[in-house]
Amino acid sequence: MTGNVKETVGRYGIWSTALHSGDPSRNAELAEAAVELEELGYGALWLGGNSSARDAAPLIEATSRIVVGTSIQSIWEHEAADAAASFAELDSAHPGRFVLGLGVSHAKFAEQYRRPYSALVSYLDALDEAGQPADRRLLAALGPKTIDLARERAAGSIPYLVTADQTARSRERLGDGPLLAPELKVVLESDPARARTLARDYLAMYLALPNYTNNFLRNGFTEDDLANGGSDRLIDAVYAWGDEARIRARIDEYIAAGADHVALQLVHGSTPTREFLPREGWSRLASLLT
Repeated sequence: MTGNVKETVGRYGIWSTALHSGDPSRNAELAEAAVELEELGYGALWLGGNSSARDAAPLIEATSRIVVGTSIQSIWEHEAADAAASFAELDSAHPGRFVLGLGVSHAKFAEQYRRPYSALVSYLDALDEAGQPADRRLLAALGPKTIDLARERAAGSIPYLVTADQTARSRERLGDGPLLAPELKVVLESDPARARTLARDYLAMYLALPNYTNNFLRNGFTEDDLANGGSDRLIDAVYAWGDEARIRARIDEYIAAGADHVALQLVHGSTPTREFLPREGWSRLASLLT
């Protein structure tokens, strides 16, 4: 496969923690799911959580065109030289099929967490020195300085847990060239109370992470919006829920705001699970995108 990241990931992808497990005995099951997602027309698979090229390899080997990216590979958990070497090995075998998505993760998950922006800059320096191409990496960029890095030192941005309004502001800051591929959570439930309850239960773990809550406050939400699992206003801004027409309209809002690609995460429980692959839901979602 040739072409830059923006040309190869297509309009829609799937974001999932379930597509990698660290358990080789599940590789066949995950590969089968990846083949099905490719057949459904998705352009990219985003491996949620602290994933790596090793996790992407079985999915790439089983498929023929779909791009697989990490969302994210933590800069604290993987040395830059090792990340560059793993990238080179996989890209040599399957050119253009793997995208290295990077981020600073959260203090809660990394004991060495400090000065994250400076650490990210140093990490990119080390990747450059090791020969990892900037046009094959993406940054999970929320704040203005990191968005600038995504524009200047990567192929673009893969922000997590952002609104359509923030997507528009990110597009303006990135400019037209770089890829902007926000993640968007989807609940296939039309009853408002049930949909928001499911969404709120899942969002709770993210509202304990300052990187996200600070970003919400920076983008116009209030402390009241963050209380008690999130206000309806917050839930409705970061989720697509409802019938097929409403969900499609919410996804289209992100495209209209400047997203080149939307990474869709199907939410089906209060916590992500590495064991459950929501294949029926992925199929339903694909049908409303065509």
